[in-house]
Amino acid sequence: MPQYLAPGVYVEEVPSAIKPIAGVGTNTAGFVGVVADTVTMPLLPGRSGLKADGTTPEPTDFATVAPAGVAQLVDGWETFKTLFGDIQSGNSTLAHAVYGFFNNGGARCWITRVAPDAEGDAGIDPDAGADPDAGTVAATSAEQLDARLIAALDTFTARDEIALVAIPGAVSDAVQGAILDHCENPYLQDRFAILDGRRTTELTKEKIQGGTRDSSYGAIYYPWIDVGAKDAAGNPVYQPPSGHLAGVYARVDTERGVHKAPANEVIRGALGLETLVGKQGQAGLNPHGINVIRKFDGNITVWGARTMAGASQAEWRYISSRRVFNFLRESIDEGTRWAVYEPNAPELWSKIRRNLGAFLNTVWASGALLGNKPEDAFYVHCDETLNPAAVRDAGQLVVEIGVALVRPAEFVVFRISQWSGGIQ
Repeated sequence: MPQYLAPGVYVEEVPSAIKPIAGVGTNTAGFVGVVADTVTMPLLPGRSGLKADGTTPEPTDFATVAPAGVAQLVDGWETFKTLFGDIQSGNSTLAHAVYGFFNNGGARCWITRVAPDAEGDAGIDPDAGADPDAGTVAATSAEQLDARLIAALDTFTARDEIALVAIPGAVSDAVQGAILDHCENPYLQDRFAILDGRRTTELTKEKIQGGTRDSSYGAIYYPWIDVGAKDAAGNPVYQPPSGHLAGVYARVDTERGVHKAPANEVIRGALGLETLVGKQGQAGLNPHGINVIRKFDGNITVWGARTMAGASQAEWRYISSRRVFNFLRESIDEGTRWAVYEPNAPELWSKIRRNLGAFLNTVWASGALLGNKPEDAFYVHCDETLNPAAVRDAGQLVVEIGVALVRPAEFVVFRISQWSGGIQ
């Protein structure tokens, strides 16, 4: 307490008991993909690309491909081209995916490049043909490529802003399982996996999801999409949808909020589908958590909103439910770190209740929680009942939070009957 000696008026700044909790971002993606060391890179600004003689190429006038195994921040398509080159055979799967991300509303992503091995593997390459097990790997060893893709995920661990993770075109059980492991990491649990379904015409979970395990931290999409790429014969080269879907997630988060399911949304830049699935076909896939992309009135539309959670995790059936919880967990984690090592007493408990209450009230007002008034939508308990002497002696502060989530209207049912008019 300050000591006053001279008579007069003194004005003191008193810290507020409310320490605002800011909602974390949910729309930054992390992509891993194969980019050849030999991709053609663009000219640096102000360079001609030629030596003084005007005819000999000057290599130093061109950008250098980003190093492999290092996460790079990319904030637009031009930045991608400067780091990894324009769309070409040495980077086509990743480049189409990232272009689709930005085209569909994405603004920021981290990208880690995996280099081909010394034998010259081409990576995940849908240009290689219509193999039903594609992302076909034109490599000496698909397992070796998988191992490099999986290792690259570790570069995202320290990038706290990443909330969406995808390896476009990677459909092996090993790689998809590693993406789910990454998102489920107990030290993270703030990100969500977007997976590509296998290329197949058999509409079953076993064929589309393969042996990839169930998880509430990921969603899988089928079929692959036509973005206008052609092979030498002029046939469509279908692309994995995960990059475009990450952009759809980002767009919906920005325009509506993380509580809005990223579904019933048009995929910008998608011209067609490798397999057309109708209502009857989707009826056999939707209950198993396979999100179908369908064509309505010429628009390629996301027509599924489910995670890969199994029957034992019914409360996490919907993508929006899992992602809202991820958002709440990370926001509360970052917004209450000030409380660590504070005296564990009623004054602290009261501050915790006020701060969390103010934050959750904002979340409720955004439409993410169900209830006509805040007390119907959430509660925060932090008192001596939850924090008796034994808990405090262990150095712990226990806070109990309950929230009522808004879930998507997946099945809109209208009951219509004949009515003769008059009084009911």
